[in-house]
Amino acid sequence: MNRPRNFRVFFVLGVLLIVGVVLLLREHRPSFLRPGLRLCAYASTADGSVTVIDLVKLAGVARIAIGQGLSGMREHPTRAEVWGVSSAGGFVWVINARVNQVSARIPVGPLPYAIDFSPDGSRLYTTSAGSDTLLAIDCQTRAVLARTRTGGEPVLAHVTPDGKSVLVLNHRDATLGIHDAATLALRSTVGIVKQPERVAVLPDNSIAFVLSRTEHRLSVVDLRRSVLVTNLELDGNPSDMLLKPDGGELYVISPDAHGLQVINTWTHEVGDYMVLGSAPTRGVLSADGNTLYVSDSAAGHIIPVDLPNRRVMREPGTGKEFPIQAGQSPGVMRFDPDENLLIVVNQDSGDVAVIRVRTNSMLTMIPVGNRPQDLAVKLF
Repeated sequence: MNRPRNFRVFFVLGVLLIVGVVLLLREHRPSFLRPGLRLCAYASTADGSVTVIDLVKLAGVARIAIGQGLSGMREHPTRAEVWGVSSAGGFVWVINARVNQVSARIPVGPLPYAIDFSPDGSRLYTTSAGSDTLLAIDCQTRAVLARTRTGGEPVLAHVTPDGKSVLVLNHRDATLGIHDAATLALRSTVGIVKQPERVAVLPDNSIAFVLSRTEHRLSVVDLRRSVLVTNLELDGNPSDMLLKPDGGELYVISPDAHGLQVINTWTHEVGDYMVLGSAPTRGVLSADGNTLYVSDSAAGHIIPVDLPNRRVMREPGTGKEFPIQAGQSPGVMRFDPDENLLIVVNQDSGDVAVIRVRTNSMLTMIPVGNRPQDLAVKLF
């Protein structure tokens, strides 16, 4: 008499169990990740190593010794590789992501700090600040294709969106060098803010914005005419800037001013200002340009900003602002390719926080080593 009823009960329980397992797996596995694909994060540490994190298993899986003074870490746009530089060792390094081993060390000269790839990933550009040199490297053969002299102490080489020019920030000279990407020949030099460190270029390659962390000014350079348009006055010394994907706005983060300044890139005017926290430091922008996540290094949390409405995002159902807890001194952040996860480097606590973007909640904290600095994310 009870068998049909018991069968229905067990059937319903079985269905609920299957649904629960599927939901759990979807929570922990990015929806785009098919069997055979791997998704990893790479965090460099102060001892010259890179810790590899499996973002599906949410665990550290390898630790790779490279060399002192690691910086400029970037995932290659097409190859299963992660590249970076050793400023102390004077070389560019390459990690084979499939086997988690260093596959190349390419000497480039003293004090390289950063790298950038051509749009098709065939070339890498870097500078040697110690020898005032710009270099181009073939990403397949690892050969140095060309090198040329720059201004004093070049700290950054940045490729324009069209791939035709390389912009070099000369830290000691306070100049922007505009070089031909194919030959590295210097086309022109423009005076900019002192001790420049970062640059952002509009999608149409017309204007460059140059940031210095020691100046509360931002240089605006017309790349077509090779002239300085203006130096915009900021409320405090900036630490980071992010360009909206359509190029319409530039977001400048300043710990000194405890907030975010919005710059209209068409009129070159400083517009809205938002107070965000104690020491907002670094940011990462969603692909649609609607959400900006800002790390507050002093408060130890991440602030999600609703950019269209110019406000900190609220907790559903409460209306309260909700910063997301991270570790100690959160800094650099990256999304996974589908923006399901936000990965945050915590310098003082020596770990990486993994945040679920859909709910803005912490998934886990993964130890990576002493004072992690930089971060790359690679799907392969």
